[in-house]
Amino acid sequence: MIFRLPVLLGITLAFAGVMPLQAAEYIDIPAGSFQSVLPGSEDKLLDVEVAAMRMRSEPVTNDEFLAFAKKNPEWRRDKVASVFAESRYLDQWPAADAIGADQSRQAVVKVSWFAAQAYCESEDARLPSWHEWEYVAAADATRRDARADPEWRNRILSWYSQTSGGAAGNIGGEANAYGVRDVHGLVWEWVDDFNALMVSADNRDQGDPERLKFCGAGALSMQDRDNFAILMRIAMLSSLKGADVTGNLGFRCVRPGSGDGR
Repeated sequence: MIFRLPVLLGITLAFAGVMPLQAAEYIDIPAGSFQSVLPGSEDKLLDVEVAAMRMRSEPVTNDEFLAFAKKNPEWRRDKVASVFAESRYLDQWPAADAIGADQSRQAVVKVSWFAAQAYCESEDARLPSWHEWEYVAAADATRRDARADPEWRNRILSWYSQTSGGAAGNIGGEANAYGVRDVHGLVWEWVDDFNALMVSADNRDQGDPERLKFCGAGALSMQDRDNFAILMRIAMLSSLKGADVTGNLGFRCVRPGSGDGR
């Protein structure tokens, strides 16, 4: 019997107690419409059409990002340009080219927007837009839009109310109705247009697209106040710059879906 090299490599790694790294699955997300928590005008919410896409089933892990940094050393923490990542970038790792034994399946955090975007490009993907993320994040385990359920909202809000800090948990939460895991309850996530989420705290400006900018208190002027946990996420993301990192902010990627020409 003749073994091909990849098969032999997999067998060798398995006997050594190390399984080959496999990229996360990308889940087909159908096109659809929904009402965003972002304002459309002074008297109604913003109606949004989301094109079909394929979203990573889980956030990127330390193990995956380590493999990326080894292949692309310009994104190692000891080599990355300061314009692309601040000083705390990946400082939860014990070394620039190594992670702790218990960090493999944890979601990678302390990554900048620039680094997250570069990683996604390495998977022929990109970061999701806010509306794409919000569309998928509206789902619970059985419904594609559970936002009207007070119990669902309170469950998410209880996670947001916990003190941040410490290691990110392991990936593997319950999948939502689309088959996507850990959208809530594990880490916050970068979106591509994070710096365009702000709305003015002055209600008179909310219908002006040139005023689509944000201060933390401005989120409370939005009309869908019941989804306060999502508004908290907007406030956090819009306060950042592309080189910033935090200990509870990771990311996942998306690819075009059927009919999505972007």
